[in-house]
Amino acid sequence: MKPGISVLTICVSDLERSFRFYHEGLGLPSAGMIGQEFEHGAVAFFDLQGGLKLAIWPRKSLSEDCGLPEQAPSSMEFTIGHNVNSREEVDKVIQQAEAAGARVVKPAQETFWGGYSGYFMDLDGHLWEVVYNPGLLPGE
Repeated sequence: MKPGISVLTICVSDLERSFRFYHEGLGLPSAGMIGQEFEHGAVAFFDLQGGLKLAIWPRKSLSEDCGLPEQAPSSMEFTIGHNVNSREEVDKVIQQAEAAGARVVKPAQETFWGGYSGYFMDLDGHLWEVVYNPGLLPGE
């Protein structure tokens, strides 16, 4: 098997509210919500770097699809790392997220390993790290 991830799906409690947060608040490009005609099919995709997609899907819909009961979300299960090209861009993205309704849990600051990062929680408690890592700069 060739390893690769093409879609990262996160569960949300309110699809429309989360769509506005990611699309209007953070400015992630999207063609909009699709699948509303299906009972558990409404979803939104956002275009990320390198062809990766971020999908937001109602928690109840995932529960229906996989057959597991809904579980309380935990911010500590994983983080989503958003790598940027400068310390100033870290500050800008965190300010943009906060203005869109995110909760800053760790203001941006110098790291022990020579970078600069901070954390925010999105509207559903997913933990995002915005990071400038001089050894791992994103491509254009």
